[in-house]
Amino acid sequence: MGYTIAEKILGAHSGTGPARAGEVVVASVDFAMVHDARASNALKAIASLGLEHLPNAPKTAFVLDHFSPPPTREAANVHTAMREFCAKHGAVLYDIGDGICHQVLPENGHFTAGDLVVGTDTHSTTYGAFNAYGTGHEGTDLAAILATGRTWFRVPETIRVDLGGKLAPGVWAKDVTLAMLGRLGAEGANFKVIEYAGSAVAAMAIDDRMTLSNHAAELGAEAAILECDDKTVAWLAAHGAPAPRPVSADPDARYVDRFSIDASTLAPQVAHNHDIGDVVDVSALAGQPIQVALIGTCTNGRLDDIRQAAQMVKGKRIARGVRMLVTPASRSIYLAAMREGLIEILTEAGASVDPAGCGTCVGITHKLMSADREWVISSANRNFKGRLGNPESDILIASSATVAASALTGRVTDPREIALDIRVAA
Repeated sequence: MGYTIAEKILGAHSGTGPARAGEVVVASVDFAMVHDARASNALKAIASLGLEHLPNAPKTAFVLDHFSPPPTREAANVHTAMREFCAKHGAVLYDIGDGICHQVLPENGHFTAGDLVVGTDTHSTTYGAFNAYGTGHEGTDLAAILATGRTWFRVPETIRVDLGGKLAPGVWAKDVTLAMLGRLGAEGANFKVIEYAGSAVAAMAIDDRMTLSNHAAELGAEAAILECDDKTVAWLAAHGAPAPRPVSADPDARYVDRFSIDASTLAPQVAHNHDIGDVVDVSALAGQPIQVALIGTCTNGRLDDIRQAAQMVKGKRIARGVRMLVTPASRSIYLAAMREGLIEILTEAGASVDPAGCGTCVGITHKLMSADREWVISSANRNFKGRLGNPESDILIASSATVAASALTGRVTDPREIALDIRVAA
């Protein structure tokens, strides 16, 4: 019986060869990440070890992205502690405005295909877009990784998802992940790995692949891993990553579940009712008035997302009474969007553009507060009650194209009604 990608990567990093699902292994970590919302616990745990030398600090990034900029004195003090730690121990520092952890790590070449990457955030599954095993751990676990470079895992079972066909214009990886959530339910893949493969995945641009892996966190997945192909290798090389070590599943690998989705049949999807697993076709909610539109976050704040929005609103104005906010996932994406003229297009259409960061998504920095009984449509990852700061408003989750189309009309709108020819680079 063959092995899955996850079994191969975890086994290789434990030094024992491929490991079977259910086994417990102690594995070497190639790169680690701590963000500011978990840094306090991590720093306390590190201090409790009493170690002056942390050999794996240079292979760990501390990212100031959630409290960005810090809304409280306590948050500002955590940032100061993170900066001081990095200066003392040689850890990598990404400061306010540099970007969201899940964007800056691959963007700056910190890992490659075949690697094991651990971060203090469930959306560390994003790194699977590059054929790496990316997963979330608590801040206290990172203390051991900084000191030893290793941590333990119980090897998860894997679900194989074959995405056939090709996404139609106006339909994106976001719609695939929402369809998956509608099928399996929130946390429907708890403590499992998802392997995505098929012609629809091969046709996706890297930005869309990152969305596919990122959103697996809402399914409860430990990781969401794609195969390595020429696009992966080219992207990694362009961003200075180490030479890839591609890992593929064996033809006779053992899966706990396996199913196929014909991507060409998918319509734009929307999650509603304060439940990321309650998903319907956009037509089911078409016409619902909205007052707030958000494009960005670690799930959909990449350049292709901003292109989608800009192409949708170019030469037009968003609806009267709608507030639209765009948050790029990193400083480099912001600059690229400026160079392409996308920021100008969005601003002229009536949108506001925020510096890169997570604060809006989790309602920490209070930059996008909705009023009672208002409806928000967002390309973020979660829509539970109060997610953006007000439990008395409703939140819909959709693709950046659907969000932009809805901001333009002031009601939930199928983006295909606005433009059927939206394209981004493959």
